[in-house]
Amino acid sequence: MLNEMMFRPVVKPEVVEYMRKSQRFFPGKLGELEQMANDLGIPIIPHETAVYLDFLLGLYRPTHILEIGTAIGFSASLMAQYVPKGGSVTTIDRYELMYSRAKENFKKLGIDDVVTQIEGDAAHVLPTLEQQYDFIFMDSAKAKYIEFFPHCMRVLKTGGVLVVDDIFQGGTILQDESEIPRKVRKIHRRLNLFLDFVQKDEALKSTLVPLGDGIIMIQKLEEKDYLPIVEALL
Repeated sequence: MLNEMMFRPVVKPEVVEYMRKSQRFFPGKLGELEQMANDLGIPIIPHETAVYLDFLLGLYRPTHILEIGTAIGFSASLMAQYVPKGGSVTTIDRYELMYSRAKENFKKLGIDDVVTQIEGDAAHVLPTLEQQYDFIFMDSAKAKYIEFFPHCMRVLKTGGVLVVDDIFQGGTILQDESEIPRKVRKIHRRLNLFLDFVQKDEALKSTLVPLGDGIIMIQKLEEKDYLPIVEALL
């Protein structure tokens, strides 16, 4: 499985190389998991994004975290180290293979009592969640970001932060849709719709960060029902 995202960063190659090689690597089993994923080309967040999340969560210290897109469990494992006693990480993935691999890795890292895995399509799982979260990390099907967004906002606490990964598509997000291959036009169109929507909404505060294939950080400033709004857009 090729980790395509690793080869389409949105800043100069020499800067990416510097960020990936100069920043301290994670110690112990977490570092081993990152290295194994990179050696095998398994999709995980690139090192520069991981270091950024590590720094951010070290400051923020969220009690309850939700992740959409588990893969082999690297990012969930990274985030779990900052959850205080009584806190939790809930992570969703629809692929049985990823679920099984992640489960094994959580056990190896000794965090299986902190991490709750849910196997299933996030489109079906998210509407059923009742827990309120301080922090949400979304790294899943890019065309679904706009659909998942209202459900994320419903379970995100006011003042909480949603971080969404891979939003620039190697910079092609800036191109006209006619220049985009037909098979990925839906992703292109919906990512643009998502970015335009969240950056203009006054009930949100957001910032774009050019790490990896780009991330957007969104803070929820007030309660708002986004479901009917987004359904009307789609």
